Amino acid sequence: METILRTKAGDYRWHENWIVIPEEGKENGRTHGATVTRDGRVIVFHQASPGVLIYSPDGELLDRWGDYPGAHGLTLVEEDGEEFLWLADEQTKRVEKTTLAGEVVQSISQPPHSTYAERAYVPTWVAVNELRHGGNGDIWVADGYGASLVHRYDAAGQYLGTLDGTEGAGRFSCPHGIAFDFRKNPAQLYVADRGNKRVQVYNADGCFLRTFGADFMTSPDGFAPLGDRLIVPELFGRVTILDANDRLIDSIGRNETICSAEGWPNTTPLEPGKFSSPHGACSDAAGNLYVVEWRIGGRVTKLEKLA
Repeated sequence: METILRTKAGDYRWHENWIVIPEEGKENGRTHGATVTRDGRVIVFHQASPGVLIYSPDGELLDRWGDYPGAHGLTLVEEDGEEFLWLADEQTKRVEKTTLAGEVVQSISQPPHSTYAERAYVPTWVAVNELRHGGNGDIWVADGYGASLVHRYDAAGQYLGTLDGTEGAGRFSCPHGIAFDFRKNPAQLYVADRGNKRVQVYNADGCFLRTFGADFMTSPDGFAPLGDRLIVPELFGRVTILDANDRLIDSIGRNETICSAEGWPNTTPLEPGKFSSPHGACSDAAGNLYVVEWRIGGRVTKLEKLA
């Protein structure tokens, strides 16, 4: 029996297990990132070897490559008409820019920040102020699982500085995911300050602008565009959709109570129409949503937009 979600953000047909994770990814295989290319291919980043999985719009596995045991953040960028991926591996600490075929073309090193004399560096996500959107090409790297910092580099990878949240609404607590919001002109840097249940927003130079979400978010993981809306996967069992002014439209697939169940998220039962542990999300040109979850063996769900 099909599952239809009727939400304030629209109606969606739920496709459970939209794609099959290759067998070698089942031992760990947590699906942490997702994006859609210009031609509609869906890319999933999961903790396995190979870690990058590329699917057709119909869910056929087209390609797989890369050894990323700590696969975490996945960001798609475009330069001079060519698409690239920025990948953050929390285990190996690698932050790499690759072609869609897997060739590494740039790497970002751990920054020379004094905190790393005592604390670990654990990169979780990358955001780029893309030239095609009028930006300067700066690269920002979130250390969400280590020192809770966000680092800035120029386009060549030279370290420029660091944000820790105190210049804004308060010290970051797990700045898990970051992204430039190109709905705004000029673009703004969004930081998913997950441990503080809010989003902090900066301009492209790292000057604090505002914060939002503390009154309706529980666990923001990151961001993905949906036309003039914004998708915010939240780890605690839901995906939140915001309007053009970052106001709540709806939180879909809500299932927050499962997060307190024994064994969550790895052994708790999955139910069509309800999320367990959303970690990443994206949308395609037709408005369909793809949600990946933090769960051993992975979970990739397609929410087909209904007219």
